[in-house]
Amino acid sequence: MVKETKIKGNVNCLLRKIPDNVIIVAAAKSRTPQEILEAIDAGIEVIGENYVQEAKKAFVLIGKGAKWHFIGHLQKNKVKKATEIFDLIETVDSLELAEEINKYCKKNNKIMPVLIEINSGRESQKFGVMPEDTEKLIKCISSLGNIRIMGIMTMGPRFGNPENARVYFRQTKQIFKHIKKMNIPNVKMEYLSMGMSNSYQIAIEEGANITRIGTKIFGPRSYEKNEDRALSCRNGKEE
Repeated sequence: MVKETKIKGNVNCLLRKIPDNVIIVAAAKSRTPQEILEAIDAGIEVIGENYVQEAKKAFVLIGKGAKWHFIGHLQKNKVKKATEIFDLIETVDSLELAEEINKYCKKNNKIMPVLIEINSGRESQKFGVMPEDTEKLIKCISSLGNIRIMGIMTMGPRFGNPENARVYFRQTKQIFKHIKKMNIPNVKMEYLSMGMSNSYQIAIEEGANITRIGTKIFGPRSYEKNEDRALSCRNGKEE
């Protein structure tokens, strides 16, 4: 019960800090359905999942008690199930993936809202379309009848000092504004998803109206604690 109380306190703190017009997505990777339910009971309305398999387990218990955003890299063999569970897919970064989503949505007579993921830091280990290719990709995807582009998402590089991420969020906002001015058919630039637990405040200052928060809600994951402990030992100190 102590952990549940902590989750509730964390959510209440965030709800006081974050403006009402910003959607908090509780990033629930590796969290139990019970932890997710506690966050929902505390006031969280949107759950973000990185893996379809984990989402399936949580969805069985929670269902439509919250909205569901997919925030991880979506593999093509998981698209069918993803279109059944999620209300918004935040990580579309290729025409091939969009076509696969469109195919299953067409079969089920469904329109899937999506965000286009931009690799704003041009990091080789991360997914996302390169900033200069965003407009072309959006124009291609906009022709698909069962997908609705609703905005843009970026992870941005992760820094010890979140202030260093500001330039990447600012650049992404500029792309967002540029696309919005174009008035492309079937494209509605409504959502700009940026920032995580360590950078959400900077992201909001730069225009984010969706932000993905995990550890600030649920606390550190067990493997994160082990990594921190190992790092402390390597540095000659254990805390």
